[in-house]
Amino acid sequence: MLKPRRAQFVSALVFALAGIIAAPLMAQSKAGGKFVCWKDKTGKVVGCGDTVPPEYRDSAAQQLDKRGVARGAVESAEEAARRKAREQDTAKQKEEERRRLAEQQRLDTALLNTYANEKEIDQRRNRDLQQVDLTIIQLQAPLKNAIDRHNDAKKRNSQEDIARAAAEKEKLERNIAAKEKEKADIVEKYATQKKRFVELRGGGQSTAAAPAPAPAAKPKK
Repeated sequence: MLKPRRAQFVSALVFALAGIIAAPLMAQSKAGGKFVCWKDKTGKVVGCGDTVPPEYRDSAAQQLDKRGVARGAVESAEEAARRKAREQDTAKQKEEERRRLAEQQRLDTALLNTYANEKEIDQRRNRDLQQVDLTIIQLQAPLKNAIDRHNDAKKRNSQEDIARAAAEKEKLERNIAAKEKEKADIVEKYATQKKRFVELRGGGQSTAAAPAPAPAAKPKK
């Protein structure tokens, strides 16, 4: 029975001492309008009052009301900097999303204003492909000539002519390969436009695409 009574006595004594210590500070709090407790670098509370000492202003503090009840933590400079950075990142993401949606709306409006139906999209695709095929055909004639010169130089074993013809041939082959890549990009672009067009019009499955023009014949090496 003695131990519980002793524990109660110790608790009462600690409570009384805390009240004696806090009373002047709380009176000061009523006069100054605020009461804060500050921490050291390890996070340990090391003092309380109405003003945080300069050497502790970079550490988080806890602000109390007139009754001594905590009203919330006062941010340290480091915590405030991290919060500001997070807020800036959030604002940046929201702005990027707003711009993306605005650009998508612009593209959608242009798409609906450009085509009346899916057939017109196929027709535009085919015209663009035909233009690229025409360029490829125009490149094939000089490529054939470069191949012939390269083969002739190899028969004559003329290293200088072989190098010159090989360089010309490789350049033309790269240009044709780039045009073939451009054709693939055109097909993909119009397929994407057609799919989006159907979605915007509230349709279901898009109609089968019209066949693309046949690719230009490649010269024999």
